[in-house]
Amino acid sequence: MVVSVMLAFTLMLAGAMNIVLLKYADQLHVLPYLQKMLVEERNKEDQSQTAQSYVKDNLNAMANRLGQLQAQLLRIDTVGERLASLAGVKPQDLHFRETLPESGPMAIPTPTFTLSQLQHQIERFTKTIDDRGEKMGFLESLFTFRDGKKHLIPTMRPVATGDYSSNFGWRVDPITGQRAFHEGIDFGGEVGTPIVAAAGGVVVFAGFHPAYGNMIEIDHGNDIVTRYAHANGLNVKVGEMVLRGAQIAQVGHTGRVTGTHLHFEVRQRGIALDPAQFLQLPT
Repeated sequence: MVVSVMLAFTLMLAGAMNIVLLKYADQLHVLPYLQKMLVEERNKEDQSQTAQSYVKDNLNAMANRLGQLQAQLLRIDTVGERLASLAGVKPQDLHFRETLPESGPMAIPTPTFTLSQLQHQIERFTKTIDDRGEKMGFLESLFTFRDGKKHLIPTMRPVATGDYSSNFGWRVDPITGQRAFHEGIDFGGEVGTPIVAAAGGVVVFAGFHPAYGNMIEIDHGNDIVTRYAHANGLNVKVGEMVLRGAQIAQVGHTGRVTGTHLHFEVRQRGIALDPAQFLQLPT
């Protein structure tokens, strides 16, 4: 019993002394160790508050930045919808302005977001950005494909100068004097005038033909072939790939002709079409 009372009294006395020492530490110059301990505790508390303030400020900055990025995403979606319409794709089929199904609606971050909430929003935003990148890539492929197809359609004049000297259709043959169907158009020009490919393609014939003289045929795909006849010289060979506007020959007067000119034809599945209809298309 006496031991218990002494132990309790000792603990109470120690507590009281601790309170007194903490309260009057600044006045107890004779206890430098205690003063040092109190200063260190205060420094730790100040450092902790500074660190918390720093983290809070950075979280606020990150939340504000993420909000700005989400606003930019809305603008990207608007542009994507316009591009989809130009490409002939229904914007709703690409689901612009929607987040991924597993993400749910994205919330605009606020400065009150916690670190875990902000991290979750960033992950969802990243997935949405990846999704938009894939959709934009798809639209780019469509435009690239269509632009490539456009370069395979013979819409470029095969000679830069010179008017049509003879149109497509029925006419009086200048050699026989009989009515005959002219399957192309003729461009007047001096000997040596450059002849260029009206569209990109593969050379399938380059040689001499009894009626057409020095002749070149280029296959542009989609069963479309262009023919360049009565040339003075040939610059390409069979199997060679040519680009739109590449020089392939020079104007001449070889074959069955009455004067210097280029005879130009456009054929699809072997049937002659009016080249003027293609040359009037935008290049």
